[in-house]
Amino acid sequence: MNAPSTNPVTKLINSIAKIEAYELKATFASFSLAMILMGAYYILRPVRDALTSDWSDAELSILWTINFFLSFALVAIYGFVASRVSMKNLVPGVYSFFIVTFLLFYFFSSAFDNSIMVDKAFYLWVSVYSLFPISIFWSFMSDIYTREQSKRLFGIITTGASVGALAGPFVPLLFADLGTYNLMIVASLVLLPTIPIALYLRGLDFVKNNGTSNNKRVELNHSLGGNWFSGFKLFLKNPFLLSIGLFLFLYTGIGSFIYFELKNLMTDISREERTQIWSIIDLATNTLTIITGLFITSRIATRFGIGVTLALLPVVVVIGLVSVAIAPALAVVVGLQIFRRSGNYAITRPAREMLFTYVDQETRFKAKQVIDVIVYRGGDVFWGWAFTLLTTVVGLGMAGVALVGAGIAAIWAATGLHLGKQVELKDKNIATNTTGELNDQPS
Repeated sequence: MNAPSTNPVTKLINSIAKIEAYELKATFASFSLAMILMGAYYILRPVRDALTSDWSDAELSILWTINFFLSFALVAIYGFVASRVSMKNLVPGVYSFFIVTFLLFYFFSSAFDNSIMVDKAFYLWVSVYSLFPISIFWSFMSDIYTREQSKRLFGIITTGASVGALAGPFVPLLFADLGTYNLMIVASLVLLPTIPIALYLRGLDFVKNNGTSNNKRVELNHSLGGNWFSGFKLFLKNPFLLSIGLFLFLYTGIGSFIYFELKNLMTDISREERTQIWSIIDLATNTLTIITGLFITSRIATRFGIGVTLALLPVVVVIGLVSVAIAPALAVVVGLQIFRRSGNYAITRPAREMLFTYVDQETRFKAKQVIDVIVYRGGDVFWGWAFTLLTTVVGLGMAGVALVGAGIAAIWAATGLHLGKQVELKDKNIATNTTGELNDQPS
């Protein structure tokens, strides 16, 4: 056991955030990495989202379909690379790739005269970035922190993402005349520090005061092996991973419905006003996320367990969507979007990432990307077309769609509770040494 720290600053941090003294360096570095990744994304996100109101529901659904196949191809290529690149270089290599692609996009965008096609290409690539590097980040976190640490620290680490997301929107908000594609250069420059930080975290040993290693030290001079589709096979064969995939799939349904409703409600206002509204949503979301992540998430996870933590936001969303059905106004939907996103970033996402501390390294760095990217984008495609069907074919209005969404959210909550029960069972099995990793035994 560690001796209690007498440093007043350390004691204050521990009382607020449940961070032990020997974890401060790693937590701060992880916080910074999340902050930079999300800061770069949120420089581009408001501009990307403002474009959607120029397109019909069908056009946006087509883009989401293209994005699914683009993401599928990228995950397969990543699986091939991860099978051959050493774990030491994998995470920095992914971040270097996106830095280069942002620069290439900027230079090639000037070569095309069709602004509509360039806008759609911009939308697609920013959407790819929105999931892939963040998924790799959380694979990284679940690889270097223990299960116990994840419950205490993941809520804190995710506030780093919120700080970045809070700062990022100020760039397009205050410098709108900078130009859409010039922001790609800004984002690539912002991403540069991710490379040394990732290398630093891989080399850092979280050492307790008694000299014993606390973190899960693993051999890094190896690749994961396998082939292009190893991650897909791992996902499809494991009931626990399939449950996580279902949970994320239902989450995308709620996100898609609210996103489409906002898009349609903003059709009659200018692109500049839309950008400002999306920026305001981002700023409010991330302010609330920081407060929740610092003071609430770790306490919920450690006291009530992962199942309740996963189910909390879906229950709130059910109430919110019923409210939208009663009062279908822009302000109500904006408020729901803020609470949905902040609740996901501060509570639901960290809880979902805690689940990956129960699987092995190959699953974290291969199957996880199938869930985070392919299942997510597949959900976008399915729910995007479902929304289009409900509004254009069935003829449902905003209130009707909101009630359908409330039903989806109820199933989402039930799935979260089911995952919590699986984790509780696994914890009991681990405590009695009757089984190994969840990835090795069916749940």
